[in-house]
Amino acid sequence: MSIGISKDIGMSRHSREQAPHIGTLPAGPLGTIADVAGVSVGHCTLAEGALQTGVTVIRPHRGDPFVDKVPAAASVINGFGKSIGLVQVDELGTLETPIALTNTFGVGALAQAQIRAAIRANPRIGREWSTVNPLVFECNDGYLNDIQALAVHEQHFDAAFDAASTYVASGAVGAGRGMSCFDLKGGIGNASRVVNIAGSDYVVGALVLANFGRLPMLTIDGTPLGRVLAERASAARAEAAAHAEANAEANATKAPNVTNATTDKPEQGSIIMIVATDAPLDARQLKRLSLRAAAGLARTGSVYGHGSGDIALAFSTAYTVPHGADFVTLPPLVADHGLDPLFRACADSVEQAIVDALWSAESVTGRDGHRRLSLRDSVPDLLQLLGRGAQ
Repeated sequence: MSIGISKDIGMSRHSREQAPHIGTLPAGPLGTIADVAGVSVGHCTLAEGALQTGVTVIRPHRGDPFVDKVPAAASVINGFGKSIGLVQVDELGTLETPIALTNTFGVGALAQAQIRAAIRANPRIGREWSTVNPLVFECNDGYLNDIQALAVHEQHFDAAFDAASTYVASGAVGAGRGMSCFDLKGGIGNASRVVNIAGSDYVVGALVLANFGRLPMLTIDGTPLGRVLAERASAARAEAAAHAEANAEANATKAPNVTNATTDKPEQGSIIMIVATDAPLDARQLKRLSLRAAAGLARTGSVYGHGSGDIALAFSTAYTVPHGADFVTLPPLVADHGLDPLFRACADSVEQAIVDALWSAESVTGRDGHRRLSLRDSVPDLLQLLGRGAQ
């Protein structure tokens, strides 16, 4: 089967700028995770018919992460997920491969791709040296994507890795191609925030793979937008049923194309939240930082439902840990009492990244004609509902 592959699909930075700015902290110049110096991201998107999926790769620096590891830690907010590599990250507090994101059934293929790539770069891995810890996160894109086709292969990881740059597209791109969020089109989202601690500026960047939530729960910058949209959808269905069949199609355009958008339908899906910073933190402090991603997630309306896999990973680019070193020299670390600005930046950037995923996504039709409308296609008066008027 021929599969359309793209390395660069997503909304422009100009479109991202139209979204509400969360909080009062300033964003970095790019407004993405790549505002953290050294971080780059690549996408490989598979978009053809029933196959709507892909791969996203985050590189913590341009060098070899096995030779020069970066400190990291993860928090599992709700563990309904099939990730690979979290046990060793939790134990040793470092990353030694790029971070890979894909669909649930693509995890094994990407783990093998990471292992092969690490061995090509370092043939002593698994022989004179220790084995390598691949790190892969997933969300289930099976509503739009024929996940049973097992369409993600090693070459898609390689393509995303090779495409990594500081231009980071958002929306229905890479691993986000087939994802849904609040019964709308979800996907990849990006954001960054800049804070000052004791006279020094530091950046916190976030990239999310957003695939969670029910429409009535959606909250954007404190506005219960999902409740309004769900009420519109319910009214449109009632009006269509009460009037002639000829009016049904016109009425259907008045509200998002959602089904059973009720608060009693359980929250399912997942979100992966990757947080990067150039602030000098150790793994223990990064664990604390990663946990604050949950604050940003909660603000959008999520309650971390039973069937949702909500995982956050934070890493720092302030220093590296050389492979095989007998001693590691750390830079002066931010004192714990100085972490609050970073915590705030983490929460704001994760919330902003989720909004960015919704704002940037395009509408997608996939498996069996399943369709997810984008937020912007669904709600022509979106800015007015958010109290921002014409912008």
